[in-house]
Parts: sequence; C-alpha cells; structure tokens
Amino acid sequence: MEVKLRRVYDPVASGDGKRILVDRVWPRGLSKEKARLDEWEKDVAPSTELRKWYGHSVDRFDEFVRRYEAELEEPERAAALERLRELAKTGTITLLTATRDIEHSQAAVLASRLRDGG
Repeated sequence: MEVKLRRVYDPVASGDGKRILVDRVWPRGLSKEKARLDEWEKDVAPSTELRKWYGHSVDRFDEFVRRYEAELEEPERAAALERLRELAKTGTITLLTATRDIEHSQAAVLASRLRDGG
C-alpha cells in the first residue's frame, strides 16, 4: 500500500495513482478540471469547528491530532476512512489538500493511519 501526500495545487505526477481530495472545503481558485481528482472524500475531513480551532497553528497540532482521531471514530468519518482504506488496497493513492503545511494537516494524519493500518 502506497499513500502519498500532495498539495492539490501541485501539478499532477505520473505516480499519483488515485487522486483524492480530503478537504471539506473546495480549494480556492482551482477549477475541477485543473484539480484532476478521482475522488473528493470530504466526509473524512475534520469538522468545521475543529478546523477553525486549529487554524493550522503548529503549536496546536498534537491536540488537533488527538481531537481529529476522536472525530474519525464517528460513523460517517469512519465509513469515509474505510473507503480510503479500500482504495489504498487497490494501488497507490495520493491524498490531496489545499493546506500549505502538508506535514501538519489532516491529510498527514489520514496517511499515517492508512499506512499503519489503523
């Protein structure tokens, strides 16, 4: 299983496999054609409240991960995570986000869970 992380604004790479946007909100200024997505799995994204609380403040990342992990146990998000897991079993997937700091994003949390089998 190979799970990659990329910004949705970056050019498509030949090894991306299935390209899946994991943000709840559509990326600003990007057309659907230019995004070249295979899926938009917005149900796996953090709640609006959690996203706004976090505000991509790195000093809040550990707490964000803890809260987001709890949200991933909710039925709708758990089902969306399972869909990602099933897609990953079929080949390479690339989780896409508009976030500049990919390593401190929900996409990084999801990639870690998928890679670890959790």
